Amino acid sequence: MKFKGQSIISIRDMEKEALLKIIETADAVKRGGHKGCLEGKVVSTAFFEPSTRTRFSFASATQYMGGKVIGFAGTASTSVTKGESLVDTIKTISGYCDVIVIRHPVEGAARLASEAATVPVINAGDGANQHPTQTFLDLFTMSERFRDLSKIRVGFLGDLKYGRTVHSLAYALALFRAPMVFIAPEILSMPGYLLEEIREMGSETRQFEALCDIDVSLDVLYVTRIQKERFGDMQEYERVAGTYRVTPETVRALTEGVRIMHPLPRVDEIDVEVDAMENAIYFEQAHNGIPVRQAILGLVMGTIS
Repeated sequence: MKFKGQSIISIRDMEKEALLKIIETADAVKRGGHKGCLEGKVVSTAFFEPSTRTRFSFASATQYMGGKVIGFAGTASTSVTKGESLVDTIKTISGYCDVIVIRHPVEGAARLASEAATVPVINAGDGANQHPTQTFLDLFTMSERFRDLSKIRVGFLGDLKYGRTVHSLAYALALFRAPMVFIAPEILSMPGYLLEEIREMGSETRQFEALCDIDVSLDVLYVTRIQKERFGDMQEYERVAGTYRVTPETVRALTEGVRIMHPLPRVDEIDVEVDAMENAIYFEQAHNGIPVRQAILGLVMGTIS
């Protein structure tokens, strides 16, 4: 994949070699390479949906590398409140920056934005669809710990139906043919079409409804929150909220050395006492968003090759 001038919308647009290039570049950046590579560049963050880690890490990534950030978080102060279409908003913003980072609650919005824009667009999450840059930092965090992504077994716990981070990461791991385990209540289980696709790509998969049922060892337990905002039926949400909770006892019952990851924000699915355990690497994972997003910005703007 040639990154320069290209939008990053979906993991499905990428091959294994492109993911390895991002990991390699992020590693170089984290070690102090490519300083100042965004000097003179302007990044626009168009966040139509709330965000903490993604928006702040993109802003930090840009500024640490010498670039400038413009944009909005929420549409209250934009012409969207006057009825401006997404296409017109993106066409306008394109003239003010070198790259647009967009988060939007509607699936497919990032793809539409990339078609309207005259600069590269980076998808920072579109509904329950894709969140590719989260996947990049997840893979980077795993590679720092385990190196060979094809030889780790990842267990996904929680909301696997609506979790865009899970969907993107599972597909990416399947490119490496990594074995995966999925733990969720039936109403929040992985979509059947995605499971079938992952298996066809060569990954071994197992499904369970409870952590205590797992009969294989895990290298990573990737925990997700039950996403209230994705439910159309609040009664359905109440039935599963709080069902899956990771405690120190839970961690000790798993494979020794298992790493606990979470895309955050956390509600109550991981006990705060887990934070002090060596197994917990979710804040390290979040902080890896800076070198990973520096790498992505540099690659798409052609300041890193």
